[in-house]
Amino acid sequence: MMSIVESMWYVYILKCNKDRLYTGITNNVDRRFKEHTSRKGGRFTKAFGARKLLYAEEQPNKSHALKREVQIKGWSRKKKLALIRGDLKLLKKL
Repeated sequence: MMSIVESMWYVYILKCNKDRLYTGITNNVDRRFKEHTSRKGGRFTKAFGARKLLYAEEQPNKSHALKREVQIKGWSRKKKLALIRGDLKLLKKL
């Protein structure tokens, strides 16, 4: 019997031009960041560029990564910045 091994997935947040934040998912953070910086990523980063990887969080599979991405995208900028800084106290308050 063959076992299916899923690779690790990540939710990540990038800093873009005009101090904007971009949240996405990938199974290879380095490759995806390079795609964003070369303007081969999503529409948002084609428009606003990608300057720096601010945050990456491991997820066990793509489904979990997608759910977490949707959750984070629904947050305020202030809450996303608290997550990036690791400020759990503020994160829970927001």
